[in-house]
Amino acid sequence: MKNIYVGNLPNSTTEAALKDLFTPFGEVGAVKLIKDRYTGEPRGFGFVEMADSAAADTAINDLNGQSFEGSSLRVNEARPQENRR
Repeated sequence: MKNIYVGNLPNSTTEAALKDLFTPFGEVGAVKLIKDRYTGEPRGFGFVEMADSAAADTAINDLNGQSFEGSSLRVNEARPQENRR
């Protein structure tokens, strides 16, 4: 399972739309859009899990910089969250 970071998403994006974007590259596990914990508004990024690492790498290479709903996507392999104080 490979976790992919997807940034610069428009606020109108849904988890279903994001899943549809990645599905042509292979099986999509989970899709999670990150929302502000206080307002519930989208924060403009999310994560997509793909079962096949090779398919995930292809999706990252092909979708990074592509236009999606009027925004240029930032797509790369997700890094572990840093500890905050």
